[in-house]
Amino acid sequence: MVSQTVKVTNEQGMHMRPASLFCQTVTPFSSDVKVVFNGTAYDAKSVMMLMSACIKCGAEIEIQCDGPDEAEALKKAVELVESGLGD
Repeated sequence: MVSQTVKVTNEQGMHMRPASLFCQTVTPFSSDVKVVFNGTAYDAKSVMMLMSACIKCGAEIEIQCDGPDEAEALKKAVELVESGLGD
């Protein structure tokens, strides 16, 4: 398993559009991808799970990837969050 902590820079946080984009980005990977926020792990391949986390701008999240393509999945997920989640 690999993981990295990143800060959410999107002004609206992880609302519907960024959550959907995040899911679309990580779903093609075979690895399990989780977002850990406030001590709870959320399935990053589920838009509803990500939205239920209520992740706001400035929040620190940990992205965890576990599986055969974990390094590439983590790299893509971190790049997306650091770039502002498409907004």
